Amino acid sequence: MIFNKGSGIPGTRPAAGVIAAIALLVSGSLWAETVATVNGAEISSDVFNMYLESRIQKPAAAATPDERATILDEIKDVYLLSTQPRAKELRQDPRTKATLELQSRGILAQAVAGDFLSSNAASDAEIKSAYDEQIALAPPLEFKARHILVETQSQAQELVEALNGGADFAELAKEKSTGPSGPNGGDLGWFGPNQMVAPFSQAVASLEDGAFTKSPVQTQFGWHVILREESRESKPPTLESVRDVVKQRIEQEKLQKYLQELRATLDK
Repeated sequence: MIFNKGSGIPGTRPAAGVIAAIALLVSGSLWAETVATVNGAEISSDVFNMYLESRIQKPAAAATPDERATILDEIKDVYLLSTQPRAKELRQDPRTKATLELQSRGILAQAVAGDFLSSNAASDAEIKSAYDEQIALAPPLEFKARHILVETQSQAQELVEALNGGADFAELAKEKSTGPSGPNGGDLGWFGPNQMVAPFSQAVASLEDGAFTKSPVQTQFGWHVILREESRESKPPTLESVRDVVKQRIEQEKLQKYLQELRATLDK
């Protein structure tokens, strides 16, 4: 996605940095001062510092002299290769031209998106409103349950009959369940209804505490026999604990709305 934040990846090979630096050259950065010159092409401090930060994953000002020297050698190689006579010929290759065009457009698109988000940051009121809306939609209860997962309905029905006869649910789960929770007696811990697939959640919600499903429940994973052990009122996360997530969602929605408006102008 072109709107993801971030630059380079720690530990990437110089080849990845080469691509990043070429993209920076295409972007048309305003150059401040010359760090080095290779075959008549000047390496600006802006380009060098951005490439440096992408390689060391920290501010350029925090780079050690050794890091700066190493990265300078890397970027010189970029300029050395890109100033060869063959580079001029390859620039006319359709795939190379397309790659350069896409990189340039991607960088500009990121800049425009970032500028839009800076100018349309989510307000405290918007964040609080979105938070309250989500809390209002949250399920009122959480459940603690166990289940036994088998492949067929007939196998599940046999389990129900065994439970009706007094068998221990956890022991049956250890013996019969094919699910990953089987060795733990089918224990699923606490969960909200929206954390499970719909048929499973609906079955759990319809039970009383301490009761198990009298009819097997089918999901895409197989057939379940479910024991609802306990229930409790769900405790929503505090606003502060989810503020950043809510803020990001609001701002992404604003950006998507802006893009939709721009797309609409294409039809006119």
